[in-house]
Amino acid sequence: MAAAIPICLNLMKPLFDFLLKIFILSVILWGAVFWGAAEYGIDLRSVFVAWLLIAANTLVGYLLFEYAFDKPQAVYTKIVLGGVTLRLLVLMVLVAVVIVQRLVAVNDFVLSLFAFYCIYVIIEILGYQKKNKQKKKVA
Repeated sequence: MAAAIPICLNLMKPLFDFLLKIFILSVILWGAVFWGAAEYGIDLRSVFVAWLLIAANTLVGYLLFEYAFDKPQAVYTKIVLGGVTLRLLVLMVLVAVVIVQRLVAVNDFVLSLFAFYCIYVIIEILGYQKKNKQKKKVA
């Protein structure tokens, strides 16, 4: 039982590190957003919807990667690349619905969506790399 605890902690550490990075990044980005809203009149609701979509997309992507990590190569590829395809399709549908239903200020939403995606995909890739490095150290 006592030996299982360090193993469980080693498995959870990359996920915890990833979530901590996402949280810290979100706090920093929201600080910039609030500053921009005060200075330039950015629609916070539009930015929040964009952030919510991208943060959920990033989290699902990393969780799929964690799930597929120790699977055989063919299964790993199907889960990770299939997950990317499915996530982008769902994201496109949600963006279309948000824009067509006029739920947001389109300019602020699209600019925020693009900015958040570019930043969060970097964090997602860095999370993948850290998990891969950790596996190499164990092996």
